[in-house]
Amino acid sequence: MPLATLDRTPPPFFKQGPSAFTRLMFFAALAVFLMVADARWKMTEPLRAVIATVLHPVQEVVMAPSRWWEDLSQYLAGVDEARRTQARAERLLAEQSERITRMSQLERENDHLRALLALRPRIEVGTRAAEVLYDAPDPYTRKVVIDQGGRHGAVLGSPVIDEAGVLGQVTRVYPLTSEVTMVTDKEAAVPVINVRTQQRGVAYGQPETRGMELRFMAGNADVQVGDVLQTSGLDGVYPSGLPVAKVLRVDRRADSAFARIALAPLARPDSARHVLLLEPVSSRLPARPVDAAASGASAAGRHHKPASSVTVTPSGVQP
Repeated sequence: MPLATLDRTPPPFFKQGPSAFTRLMFFAALAVFLMVADARWKMTEPLRAVIATVLHPVQEVVMAPSRWWEDLSQYLAGVDEARRTQARAERLLAEQSERITRMSQLERENDHLRALLALRPRIEVGTRAAEVLYDAPDPYTRKVVIDQGGRHGAVLGSPVIDEAGVLGQVTRVYPLTSEVTMVTDKEAAVPVINVRTQQRGVAYGQPETRGMELRFMAGNADVQVGDVLQTSGLDGVYPSGLPVAKVLRVDRRADSAFARIALAPLARPDSARHVLLLEPVSSRLPARPVDAAASGASAAGRHHKPASSVTVTPSGVQP
């Protein structure tokens, strides 16, 4: 063996079979062939399926500890969240119990005062639960479709609310579904009243900001940020006292006689799932009285026939 060289070949006594380089080239060519065959003709797909089926129980056993740990963590987190939710619910229930007690007393006083003043009782409207199916296909409007239609009793103009406030109004009725226009739609308008000042106005939808706007209010109107607006009930559609929006921003401009008042809807138009369909107030209102002058004129016309009147008969027109 020459000096300064290292002979890496094994001694002839231990040398058996092909060389390492030959085996490397063979297995490299086999790997390339299998990859090409699998990509072109899917030759190893059945073999892969068999191996995956055989190894599935092993994978389940290996992954079981991590799954148990994850389930335990989720259970403990769920228990903590349930306890916090229960505490919040108990506090809310206590607050609502106090409000209900005071509200019952106020309702009794209100009924007594209305009876003394000979005012008609408040209008009670029917309700029906509904579920939002999907958004309307028109991308330029703010509308949703609910699962209550004409066969279920839905009618045009029915108000739609959620647990927080007014969502919109039914504007199209199909046999099995209905289309609801949200309060944030550009065509939506809701008569409202300021709870603090009892000042009436009209809230319009603003789809660009996903909010609403209180228009045609004087620049010196008593409107403050945080004021709550409710339905006034003057349109014959929405019952009075339903929460609609809260004043978000008041912009009093010197170059305009009206203030620009931005509103934030109290309901959740973008995430509402279960809603309540109300009966329009107009269906419970008494019939509109006939004008006395018009009724007198019609009665006089029936009893006194003018000289120039004509009579239509089956054979023609007779004077």
